[in-house]
Amino acid sequence: MASEQVRIGIDVGGTNTDVVLMSGSTVLASAKGFTTEDVSSGIVDTVTRVLDDWNGDRSAIGSVMIGTTQFVNAFVQRRDLAKVAAIRVSLPRGDGVPPMSGWPRDLRDELAAESYMVGGGSYYTGKDYAPLDEDALIAAAEDARAKKVQSIAITANFAPMRPDIEERAAAVVRKVMPGADITLSSSVGGIGLIDRENATIINASLAVLSRKVISSFVRAFADLRIKAPIFISQNDGTLISTEMASRYPIFTCSAGPTNSIRGAAFLTGLSDGIVVDIGGTTTDIGFLLNDFPRETTIANYIGGVRTNFRMPDVLSLGLGGGSIISTGKNGALAIGPESVGYRLVERGLVFGGDTLTTTDIAVRAGSIALGDPAKVAHLPDATVNAAVDLIHAGIEEGIDKIKTSAAAMPLILVGGGGILVSRPLKGVSEVLRPRHSEVANAVGAAIARVSGRVDKLYDFEALGRDEALRIASRDAADAAIRAGADPATVEIVDIVELPMTHMRTGCVQVRARAAGSLLQTANA
Repeated sequence: MASEQVRIGIDVGGTNTDVVLMSGSTVLASAKGFTTEDVSSGIVDTVTRVLDDWNGDRSAIGSVMIGTTQFVNAFVQRRDLAKVAAIRVSLPRGDGVPPMSGWPRDLRDELAAESYMVGGGSYYTGKDYAPLDEDALIAAAEDARAKKVQSIAITANFAPMRPDIEERAAAVVRKVMPGADITLSSSVGGIGLIDRENATIINASLAVLSRKVISSFVRAFADLRIKAPIFISQNDGTLISTEMASRYPIFTCSAGPTNSIRGAAFLTGLSDGIVVDIGGTTTDIGFLLNDFPRETTIANYIGGVRTNFRMPDVLSLGLGGGSIISTGKNGALAIGPESVGYRLVERGLVFGGDTLTTTDIAVRAGSIALGDPAKVAHLPDATVNAAVDLIHAGIEEGIDKIKTSAAAMPLILVGGGGILVSRPLKGVSEVLRPRHSEVANAVGAAIARVSGRVDKLYDFEALGRDEALRIASRDAADAAIRAGADPATVEIVDIVELPMTHMRTGCVQVRARAAGSLLQTANA
């Protein structure tokens, strides 16, 4: 086996599917294609082009890493979502705010969500305050089954400390609904009840779609006769198995922007700066800090729903290469947020379509040679200049919002939509357009490491701080190794202590994250 296995990095977005083939730090080949409705055929087509350019032995490919925005796009756009029954195990406590309070009305209607509160739960110490009410659980499951709900979200007070309560509840529900998709909050979120419950419901709503999409990934590589193991990028830029991603699609919701920022840093060698990733539908603006995306310090919202995931601090704008340009009643131009997405080659003017997009403007302005320029020759100069002004003004406003000081900073421009930037940008010292920038997100997926994490309460008074941190670090490292990391490369990359100052206790919430290189195995 070679010291550096060849690996494939892929990003499956709402518009484009990007692919890179890498060995070590070298990009051997890359390609960009349109995402197809079935996902699989788009991957097969784009990967085939990369393999043809490379002309190497497919048996040398040791791993495949895929980042995708399919799940977050579906939730944000309210499509392909499963009906959900939310069961909260908390009575007689934890009932002050009902499940899905504060959710957008259209989203609650789309999920046709049902909610139930039953008895049971524990204190933060792990001690039960009420027994599990199995009769109430059976009644809730029977009602959900009668309403043809198949996705169940179960949440209990302080479940990360007592996951067995949710596991027992799930066992009761499965007796009534053997084929149900059940998500337990202790597997997806942190300590806070409401945010953890929200994340659990989101995950449950994506259960059916996740199996379909992940199966498409697996089928694509079976069709390509590539037997390497497949991994999926998660929110922090590290990898999880396809089985884990299929069960917990919410772990992937921020993988796209994370991979873009990591890929931008890798391609330029820049450790601090601004990253602007322009895709076909959105522009994501992030901040690179010490080689990694800066994480947000405020609550995260997915499709208007608050969660407690740690995600990169990214500002998304409804501007991309497929954004539709329209004219208002007052004659002023408007760009997006609607996009033709992967149908750009059908609907864009330069491809013979009937919809004016930002790509058409870029071609008419001479920024890129694409399609048939004669089909946009009729566009007035005033219209083109006004559209270009709007594009740059929107990006500049986003840059100003993501920065923490007025000082000019270097900017890395990545993504296929980078063709839209044709002028200097305010607040930027220089614009870097590295080689392979159009597939930076796929590069970010290809260089990802495998991680494991733990988020629990530890009694510092009983264990001692050093021992508690040692246990948390060990558990995080073990989780990374179980996920496929090489034990020799695993290290603790992040550890945070959050004292429970509102409680009369020595308990401290500890979040530890470990990461290591993917364990290389003999090729199939």
